[in-house]
Amino acid sequence: MPDFQGFEKTLTFLQDLSFNNKREWFQSQKPRYESDFITPALSFIESMTPHIHAISPHFTAIAKKQGGSLMRIYRDTRFSKNRAPYKLNVGIHFRHDQGKDIHAPGLYVHIQPGNSFVGAGIWRPEPKTLRKIRDFIVDNPRSYKHAIQNKAFSESFHMSGDSLIRPPRGFDPEHALIEELKRKDFIAICHLSDAEVTKSSLPELAYQKLKVTEPLIGYLCTAIEANY
Repeated sequence: MPDFQGFEKTLTFLQDLSFNNKREWFQSQKPRYESDFITPALSFIESMTPHIHAISPHFTAIAKKQGGSLMRIYRDTRFSKNRAPYKLNVGIHFRHDQGKDIHAPGLYVHIQPGNSFVGAGIWRPEPKTLRKIRDFIVDNPRSYKHAIQNKAFSESFHMSGDSLIRPPRGFDPEHALIEELKRKDFIAICHLSDAEVTKSSLPELAYQKLKVTEPLIGYLCTAIEANY
């Protein structure tokens, strides 16, 4: 695998794809897709492997075109009004080894022109898992507040994702952390500039950013009884 050189060509490919999101165009650009999308993504994953394991040995970094950390570029359009066949980003998910799918705790890197970011947390956990997290926040509010309000976290990350309009059933509407308890997703996001993602130093930058989320990831893993 060649050394990671940045996602500059990837951003250009994705920009072109945004104007030509059709199967005919994509098929004609298959060699470019391999050289400017697949190769940089797999090189990045390979470069991130020691960094991910330094954050937690229970997160996986697998540099494979299919069945690894790189997410498919193909969209599932069966139930969508948007019939565009391809995603307009590189999605890389470093999964927890106890998770069966994307809904387990994980680390994420998103590469897209003007909208790149790193993320950490749990997206749309199933009801049983979501209840565990909410109960854990009620029982351990101080350590949760520390995880999302410490200086290093606050300077780079913000909590994102969907939330309920009303307090979840069975929880005190007056709880000091009620806005956190309303969350359906527990995701922390840190945006990256196009200039940052085009540099060969991106793996080190991504590691330094994601390392800041260790208290949150550790908290979520503890809440759902996953190793960390």
